[in-house]
Amino acid sequence: MKQINYSCPKCHNNTYDLSEMRATGGRWSKIFDIQNKKFTSVTCKTCTYTEFYKTKTSALSNVFDLFTS
Repeated sequence: MKQINYSCPKCHNNTYDLSEMRATGGRWSKIFDIQNKKFTSVTCKTCTYTEFYKTKTSALSNVFDLFTS
């Protein structure tokens, strides 16, 4: 993943972990279990404060998710 310049807003630590999370959004994506929302999380390694940032998904990844769910 991409390296970022991060300082925790709670404890001002500079070390962190990055991860991704996918979620459903809307009625039809819940019915068909299509996880069309993607978020990147930044978690402070010292105090575990976590921030989520919405990222874009491609149509291809949404179609792939439909067939692999």
